[in-house]
Amino acid sequence: MAKYASGKNAYAISDRSGMRYRYRDMRKEWNGALVGKDEYEAKQPQLGPFRKAVDPEALQNARPETNLESQRNIQYGFDPVGFRGNENLTPNPLRATGGVGQVKVTV
Repeated sequence: MAKYASGKNAYAISDRSGMRYRYRDMRKEWNGALVGKDEYEAKQPQLGPFRKAVDPEALQNARPETNLESQRNIQYGFDPVGFRGNENLTPNPLRATGGVGQVKVTV
């Protein structure tokens, strides 16, 4: 026993244009609209659903990096201020120094 009639002689009105089509030639779009065969448009891929991209933030078994002092003691760059020695990699002769004192100005 069929739930619905076959509709082989029936007509329907398009939700988009309001034109009359044969019921068997109608198509249901992704948004639920019943439209004619020539008006049918497939769903655009930009309309989703989108997968959620999750970026991992931490390593599972992380270990601290070793030998950092020697790595940070290398001066990179072309002819930096205070450059002495080999053009490739040299120990960094630049050290920040500071102090608090008095300044005497005579005119």
